Amino acid sequence: MENTEHVEFYAHVGEDGGRSQPLRDHLQNTAQLAAGFAAPFGAEGPAYLAGLLHDVGKYSRAFQRRLRGAQERVDHSTAGAIEAFKMRQGEIAFAVAGHHSGLPDGGSPTDIIGTTLHARLKRKVEPYAMWRQELTPAPPVPPDLPSDSFTRAFYTRMLYSCLVDADYLDTEAFMDGEKAALRRRTPFTMPELLNRLEAYISPWWKTEKELNRRRCEILRACMDGGRRAERGLYTLTVPTGGGKTVSSLAFALSMACERNMDRIIYVIPYTSIIDQNAAVFSKILGRENVLEHHSGVDYTADENDGAHPSRKVLATENWDVPVVVTTAVQFFESLFANRSSRCRKLHNLANSIILFDEAQTMPVPYLRPCVAAIAQLVQHYRAAAVLCTATQPALGPLFAELAPGLPIQEICPEPERQFTFFRRTTLSDLGELSRETLSGRLRATLQALCVVNRRQTAQDLYASLKGERNLADSYCLTTLLYPAHRKRLLEEIRQRLQSHLPCQVVSTSLIEAGVDVDFPVAYRELAGLDSILQTAGRCNREGDRPAAESPVYIFRLAGQPAPKLTEQNIDAVRHVLRDYDDPSGLDAIESYFTFLRTLKGDAALDKENILDSFRYGIQGNFLPFASVAEKVHLIDTGTRPVYIPLEEGKDLISDLRQGKRSRSLFRKLGQYAVNVYPLHLERLERAGAVQWLDEEVIVLTDPRCYDAHTGLQLDPGEGRFFMI
Repeated sequence: MENTEHVEFYAHVGEDGGRSQPLRDHLQNTAQLAAGFAAPFGAEGPAYLAGLLHDVGKYSRAFQRRLRGAQERVDHSTAGAIEAFKMRQGEIAFAVAGHHSGLPDGGSPTDIIGTTLHARLKRKVEPYAMWRQELTPAPPVPPDLPSDSFTRAFYTRMLYSCLVDADYLDTEAFMDGEKAALRRRTPFTMPELLNRLEAYISPWWKTEKELNRRRCEILRACMDGGRRAERGLYTLTVPTGGGKTVSSLAFALSMACERNMDRIIYVIPYTSIIDQNAAVFSKILGRENVLEHHSGVDYTADENDGAHPSRKVLATENWDVPVVVTTAVQFFESLFANRSSRCRKLHNLANSIILFDEAQTMPVPYLRPCVAAIAQLVQHYRAAAVLCTATQPALGPLFAELAPGLPIQEICPEPERQFTFFRRTTLSDLGELSRETLSGRLRATLQALCVVNRRQTAQDLYASLKGERNLADSYCLTTLLYPAHRKRLLEEIRQRLQSHLPCQVVSTSLIEAGVDVDFPVAYRELAGLDSILQTAGRCNREGDRPAAESPVYIFRLAGQPAPKLTEQNIDAVRHVLRDYDDPSGLDAIESYFTFLRTLKGDAALDKENILDSFRYGIQGNFLPFASVAEKVHLIDTGTRPVYIPLEEGKDLISDLRQGKRSRSLFRKLGQYAVNVYPLHLERLERAGAVQWLDEEVIVLTDPRCYDAHTGLQLDPGEGRFFMI
């Protein structure tokens, strides 16, 4: 039997060894914080109990010895899970068991060894009975939620988020008061941010240009709609050029003020355009109120320079800011993650407005689980969701199936009328063209955009253009250019377009979503309808010319089959081109997405069987958190970054060669990286063009392999190239 004589128990010891945090204080502080985080979804009681139980294993003599320097390993998480399970609080048991190592799989009641929750509950742990002398927890009343396993799993993950964020914050407050003080800085309130927006747009209302009047009409409808809107699911179907970015922000801020909501989350599909949207929001609301959270942005002071992190660094951990701009990959993968670092922010999605920009780009292989997750947030966590796009992906039937009784409401006034007005191009199908014919058409045009499906096609077309024209007239944009190089070329392109100088651009689809350029003529290799219409959005963007004088030509290249991944999209486009006179109309767009989903079938909308994993793939009524987290990877390209020693990249790579490694360094290097597929990397290695600095870091060493105009060469064995 354990000796129960009174002894002081501690949770943490300060780095200097001179301060100790009483364990009871840490548990109560964590419980109170977690309860506050869970209040928006009615789970204060369960979150409070999770906070009390999460570290009761630290009441063991073994852990107290370890805290004072003993070299013994102690599992302090399982004890609290055992106590929660005794109280028949399975969700709390999951959260407590995983608060350091991650939410485990439930496993089978027959599990004896391993990392599943069933196996953990059977572990022999160090005695910890003294906890009952300091704490008297009671089983809480959980929120009233449906009993299906997906809802239960989602609730468990949100409860886990509350616990791990509370645990981190209380530990940080004891260990690092400076960080805690940074977090306590009061952010701007939603009314203050709405005032900033209203001041920013106030000059817009006095306009004589019809195009701007229509944009203001949409903006006004969004502001008024936000004031009237209840929490729910919305679409914002704004034609390209209709001012969707600011209008969606206006809807969200108006709703947040009216409904006392906490934050706005703006989810963008591509890192290549996220900085553009974030820059708009920062200009309107102030940089201190807008957090960009994705791999291409760095708020971190270099770990080697000893500087203290900024509040924005801390905010990336839990999204405790008024406005977050993030990627679809970061957002959806976090919703199915099991690690504390990814899940910590999730509770801050409750009572928030979540806007999905370019909603048609939601990943098809994960569409069903993504829709199910959005529905959970709206139905059970007091969130509002807005699907923003010019090409709505017709998700109504999917929401009706996965979230019966959740209506979808449109925000934009009379979208059909708006689309008729904002139609600024005329689509024409040229059929099959030879490469020579296409090149000739481009050369004969002062300014033209041509979007193709393959990087090799873009490089080949560019080569034919530069053979006939001044190099300054022509550009090639693909992901074979490192991001900083692409940004510089895009700025040159904008300047030439605005100055009415010759400018022919051959690009892959990276130019389609959110890139602000305005060409008089555009060509699009046959692809999905949403891609075709996105290319059309780069033509006559400001409506300065009649639609009849702003052609967008659809073509197929002779002798070049469609990429396998787009075959079904192209089949759906052919269906639309055959049946609709105007493929850019709302009815044609809806028909396209409906037909495309029919072609793909339900199985293709959940390729990893995520929903079935929760519905049927569970044993003993437990849930597969760790297994599902391993399956959800929205971008599964199998690529590796090759770092290019140019511009600032040269100095950053020099740091790598000196052995420096930090999160800050690699984020900066992301602007000088080209992601390559295995076959491409093999060619570079065979040519002796790259060097592995370690098992993960690859650097380009042959300057002939990076062209000043087309980027990293796909076949480094051919030709001689030069660095910029």
